[in-house]
Amino acid sequence: MSHVGVPRGTARKRRLPALLTAGVLTLPALAGCSSDGDETAAVAAVPQDVARAARAQVANGGKVTWAIDALPATLNAFQADADSATTRITGALLPTLFPLDAQGRPQLNPDYLESAKVTETEPRQVVVYRLNQQAVWSDGREIGAPDFVAQWRALSGKDSAFWTARNAGYERIEKIERGHDDLEVKVTFAKPYADWRSLFSPLYPKQVTGSPDAFNDGARTTIKETAGPFRLREVDKKTGSVTLTRSPRWWGGPAKLDSLVFKAVKPEDRTQALTEGTVDVADIDSTTAHRIAQAAREGAAGAPPAHGPGAALTPAAALRSWAVAHGTDEEAAEEEQEARDDKARAAEAYATEQSGLRGYVVRKSLEPAYTQLALNGETGPLADDRVRKAVARALDRQELADTVLKPLGLPAQPLGSHLAVAGQPAYKDSSDALGKQDTEQAQALLADAGWTREGALARTDGTKAGSESEKKKDADTKAEEKKADEKKGSAGKDADDGKANRAAPGEPSADDGLYIVGDDNKPDGAADGTHVIAPAPAAADQSAALLRQAGYLGYTGLSEDARDVRAQDRQPGGAAGAYAPAGTAAPAQGADGARGPLGKNGKPLSLRFVLPSGPGSAGLRSVGERIAAMLDTIGIRTVITKVSDDSYFRDHVASGDYDMALYSWPATAYPATDDRPIFAKPVPATDGSLLVEQNYTRVGTDHIDQLFDQAASELDEKASRDLMRKADARIWAAAGSIPLFQRPQLVATGKKLVNVGAFGLGVPHYQDIGYKAPQAAGAPAHPTK
Repeated sequence: MSHVGVPRGTARKRRLPALLTAGVLTLPALAGCSSDGDETAAVAAVPQDVARAARAQVANGGKVTWAIDALPATLNAFQADADSATTRITGALLPTLFPLDAQGRPQLNPDYLESAKVTETEPRQVVVYRLNQQAVWSDGREIGAPDFVAQWRALSGKDSAFWTARNAGYERIEKIERGHDDLEVKVTFAKPYADWRSLFSPLYPKQVTGSPDAFNDGARTTIKETAGPFRLREVDKKTGSVTLTRSPRWWGGPAKLDSLVFKAVKPEDRTQALTEGTVDVADIDSTTAHRIAQAAREGAAGAPPAHGPGAALTPAAALRSWAVAHGTDEEAAEEEQEARDDKARAAEAYATEQSGLRGYVVRKSLEPAYTQLALNGETGPLADDRVRKAVARALDRQELADTVLKPLGLPAQPLGSHLAVAGQPAYKDSSDALGKQDTEQAQALLADAGWTREGALARTDGTKAGSESEKKKDADTKAEEKKADEKKGSAGKDADDGKANRAAPGEPSADDGLYIVGDDNKPDGAADGTHVIAPAPAAADQSAALLRQAGYLGYTGLSEDARDVRAQDRQPGGAAGAYAPAGTAAPAQGADGARGPLGKNGKPLSLRFVLPSGPGSAGLRSVGERIAAMLDTIGIRTVITKVSDDSYFRDHVASGDYDMALYSWPATAYPATDDRPIFAKPVPATDGSLLVEQNYTRVGTDHIDQLFDQAASELDEKASRDLMRKADARIWAAAGSIPLFQRPQLVATGKKLVNVGAFGLGVPHYQDIGYKAPQAAGAPAHPTK
């Protein structure tokens, strides 16, 4: 079984995958475009939707309450349990030297820096920061070299007393010193680092990073010295809120708001919070977005709610109800009157809610994150890259993107990159390295791997079905199957033998009348394309180590894999293996025109698709069912297993207890640094397990690792970007992760609020958020910034 371990001093900043549940809409999608050239200027990002207004058009004063999922466990952004709430809050309190613009590009922040540039590359890379002379901490002390030095020492990984989840980039620094004066900070690198702009953001005061005690514990619940447009007033665990107030020490444009409150509101409680007016800004799901839009239409028309309780009641049904309620059958009349009263109260409550929702507007864009189909390449059929590629080439990614994004009025294009999203400078569609959707090629790949219709009928006398190349893999296949069986444990064995019919907590039982996609023995009344929700085998021992990040393990030399991939790069149409060898025919169709299930030695080709079971995950399961139906067309049987939302990632994805899964990764402006652990080649540990870092698909190559390392050390931005594009093509060819679409971003904001909403690839400018000022007579109706 794989595990995720973290050797002391080698941790990277952990990037949290996102589970698409209720609060995140029906399953986000991407806006990727293909481009034949090296540059991608024509690939535009979906614009921000933030009700942009010039500062002169924003009123001074007021309070805004912003919904977050939960109070942050820590205010130290460099600790393992930091989350999106930590990032949101510290963004208003601490220096970010290079915030991201609307295209996701890092831009120098003039509030903190006059300049920052590489001044030397030989014999060492040197970066000189020239600080804004007005930049001070809230205690009046100037921001300077001592703060840079303290943060470097805390995050370099050399002192294990600092409990940090990130040292990427900081471990490359050789020294930091004062420049020509107190406003200059000179950073010398021992090894070149292309992503140097990612460092020192957020920048903490030396009081936080100067000692292990302050770093480990002091900054978890408070930050006394800040240097942003807001300062921290209090963290109230009882009310679940963090309150920020305008900082009097801020030297930039003063914050328009008096206070900014971040309040913990669960996604499923957002609609109620909006109707009650207890929050002003909230990420919402598509259901709430549609209700807000409907409320606006009803308000404009002055009509009663067209949806909700009683809205579908026809005049004839209303007349029948009245007749029963006033009829001679007293018992029936009483029951009908009670039902009418209940409906009336529900309709009144719904109308009140709709009235409350009319004070909001929905801002929408695409998140800097994408949803992928993950294929676990550690064991089982998917350990064969031909099977993974067949799965990938059976998918109609356009259909999946259309299903998710079109109903939301967002561009529906499948994503073409693992390392960037549309609009970012590094974006290029490299999916041709794997190949487009092609059912015949997918079938041929499976045939070359030995999976045939004949192989599903009966066990052979020991001779493998399929190609000669498959025979050579016999021993390896048997070993993988044995390892997979051992991994399932006794619970899985009992389920297979029919000796046990118990499901794990939170999972459906085995006697729910469900069936397997691709199985001919469907229960009566089952429609084609619906799928089994089968109980998952109990996961083997899970521990905290499964959720820790693996340490960085380097490599030396050029491997056989790297040399093979270079040869593949020269082949037209992408990597070898994305197409079956010439002459390999797809299995013939049956008499009824449908392709039957495939198998090998009497064992059917079956993949376990793990999906979350929560009510907010219905959209995710719908996409999973579409994928299963697509695989059914090429003879792959899919067993869909529902597990609880809480255990989905922890006990299944991270631990490797799945064949296929759907989850999301955030995009980044620094893929050479941030994405390397996600795609790093797993390395065997001394105990026989697998160190996977954050590569939960367990698929990687030495060549991919080499390209990431080269890009991280390449100071020429274009050359570094080209290396990342080559790495992305190799990731596509390995077929462990199949990007599907960029996630939608829906945000409800008060109608009078400006400079806040769906930020897309960019970040908020907290000092500019506020309420629109009353418009003076004769002023333009739509001022621009």
